[in-house]
Amino acid sequence: MNTMTLWHITPWEFAALAAAALLVGFSKTAVSGANTVSLAIFAAVLPARASTGVLLPILIVGDVLAVLTYRRHAHWPTLWRLFPAVAVGVVFGTLFLVWADDGIVRTSIGAILLLMAAVTVWRRRTADRIGEPDAVATRTGRIKARSYGVLGGFTTMVANAGGPVMSLYLLSAGFRKLGFLGTSAFFFLIVNVSKVPFSVGLGLIDGHSLLLDAALAVFVVPGAFIGKWAVNRINQRLFEQLVIAATVVGGAQLLLR
Repeated sequence: MNTMTLWHITPWEFAALAAAALLVGFSKTAVSGANTVSLAIFAAVLPARASTGVLLPILIVGDVLAVLTYRRHAHWPTLWRLFPAVAVGVVFGTLFLVWADDGIVRTSIGAILLLMAAVTVWRRRTADRIGEPDAVATRTGRIKARSYGVLGGFTTMVANAGGPVMSLYLLSAGFRKLGFLGTSAFFFLIVNVSKVPFSVGLGLIDGHSLLLDAALAVFVVPGAFIGKWAVNRINQRLFEQLVIAATVVGGAQLLLR
């Protein structure tokens, strides 16, 4: 990443990255999963491998802002139930990357996201809403948490694309807006920070990439404030529809790239 400096990016490319950074902030405090669009922009402007290292600190900035905003609404029993499964998913993702090329990775994740969006829509039309998040204590809830946790760990490892997976899980578990945002905020802060040493070791994060991150991080802050303002004006049904729509868009763009 020796060439990853501000001076090698055109003004139009920087503007695109800035818009993507603003969208990261918005997604972290309003519509989780929308940052799959940011992932696509970063991968289009920067080399695909380098883009994951540049995007990770931007995501962490958004995670910190989301935690500061919604920390009182996190549901920790759900988080503790997810983390072991996520660790398994990260291991599977690492093994997958050993032999899979970029095309296979993109196609696999895109297909998973679209399938899960379809399953979520079907379940919500044919079953009653689960009333409380503590439904994860049931046997069905444990199986669901493990399944989504493995998929979330897998997708976040291979493409920073765990957001839509966990969004669909939290929706299916019956979380309302604030519980959804608080739980996902802590989840992604912990998971993304744990990925930093691996990214540094692989050379995906270095001084040059951090310089670009410093310039882009300022755009995450207004995005987070816009999201905080918007989430109080979005009703629950529209909120859920936007999350699912963002998941479909993210899956489709991965398949079509």
